[in-house]
Amino acid sequence: MPLSDVTALRRQEFARGAKDILPAMPGAAAWGVVTGVAMVKSGLAVHWALAMSLTAYAGSAQLAVLPLLADASPVWLIAITALITNLRFVIYSAALRGWFTDYRRQRRLWLGYLTGDFVMVTFLNRVATEGAFVHRDAYFFGMSVANWVVWNVASIIGIAAAAYIPTHWGLEFAGVLALLALVVPMCRQRPALAGVVVASLVAVLGHGWPLRLGMVVGVIAGIVVATLLDGHLRKRAVATELTS
Repeated sequence: MPLSDVTALRRQEFARGAKDILPAMPGAAAWGVVTGVAMVKSGLAVHWALAMSLTAYAGSAQLAVLPLLADASPVWLIAITALITNLRFVIYSAALRGWFTDYRRQRRLWLGYLTGDFVMVTFLNRVATEGAFVHRDAYFFGMSVANWVVWNVASIIGIAAAAYIPTHWGLEFAGVLALLALVVPMCRQRPALAGVVVASLVAVLGHGWPLRLGMVVGVIAGIVVATLLDGHLRKRAVATELTS
């Protein structure tokens, strides 16, 4: 195939990715504004809030560590909290790996950095119906760039407008609704549902623990339960196939 045709096809996939992610962008924008406002209202200087938004690109981890930063918690606890909060991306990477093994490592690194919750769900939904379509890296990149731009624009708006946005507007609730739209469909699978239930219960029971350890322990417990249950179900499925 001529190079010009390949380039045209890649551009089409990039554009389709940017288009397919659009329905999820109101949720990403709401969460970005919430994060931007929270960073400034927690006492973080504007220039540091901007730097965190543009480089960290991890809304849930940013929100998780902000109370710890405000309380001058130990650095090790802040680092562990951010790491644990983002452990789900290890699972995401495992789910996505098989679709990108044929691409160069540098490209996979960029795609890994730009991976987001909405991007991952949208991509897996497409490959579930179409399989390994051509130029899927361009499609994934199109979604990721659109998500990154919307997120950071919304976050910067939240940072700039933090002093003028009253806390009683309930932006946090809008952000929670955005995440629920992502989490609820994933709970159709038993391991994910079990992980969410266990993490929620532990986090609620440990709400009064020092250094907000209840949330950290809850996340760990949820991941462990989901992983163990997933392994058990896979082994049972293999055993059923062997005996049938």
